[in-house]
Amino acid sequence: MTDTLTLLLAVQDLDTSITQMQHRRDALPETTGLAAVESELAGLRAERADAEARRATLATTQSDLEVQIGAVTERRDHVEKRLYAATGSSGRDLQAMNQEVKHLTERRADLEEQELVVMLELDPIDAELAGLQERMDPLEGRAKELRGQVEHERLEIEAAIASAVATRTAEADQLPDALATRYETLRTHLKGTGAARLIKNHCDGCHLELSSGEVERIRALPAGEVATCEQCGRILVPS
Repeated sequence: MTDTLTLLLAVQDLDTSITQMQHRRDALPETTGLAAVESELAGLRAERADAEARRATLATTQSDLEVQIGAVTERRDHVEKRLYAATGSSGRDLQAMNQEVKHLTERRADLEEQELVVMLELDPIDAELAGLQERMDPLEGRAKELRGQVEHERLEIEAAIASAVATRTAEADQLPDALATRYETLRTHLKGTGAARLIKNHCDGCHLELSSGEVERIRALPAGEVATCEQCGRILVPS
């Protein structure tokens, strides 16, 4: 039975190691660093999206103004050609064409002034976007580096976990069914620890002190009898 309990402790040690590796995999320091970098990138991307939306609105306005300027210029050129080619037209017709050319010229100048204002408003947004990209580039490089590190670490830990699980399965299969079932039940209800060592007069599972009489009783048990901690109920194996 001593060999069986020794095997049970080996299974418990493997379960503890597997749990620790799983926790380490799920809480890699690189993951925390990556989350911080990605959070900063998310903030910068939000700023960039806002700037791009403002720029898109201005670009649409500029495009509309260019279309209007083109239409006004085309109309003015057409009227000027009619004016220069006019022969036999009445003075009233010539005056009307002159007035239209003047109006179209003023309209185009007004539209061009509006376009200039839009272009001036675009300049600081373009500078803002360039600045945001300049801040994002090194962060994106760092995020890529950290993702690679996280993936590498996870693959290594996953391989170690798989190896430990295989060993654990092989060793647990050698335990008597009743003992294995009892251990698994305790482990489920006691935060992953179903068996513990009795070290001097302390249970290594709950770390509480047992009475001297209980310790003597446990150490005097026949080889075929399993002891439990009177404090926590774990299977207790004298060391």
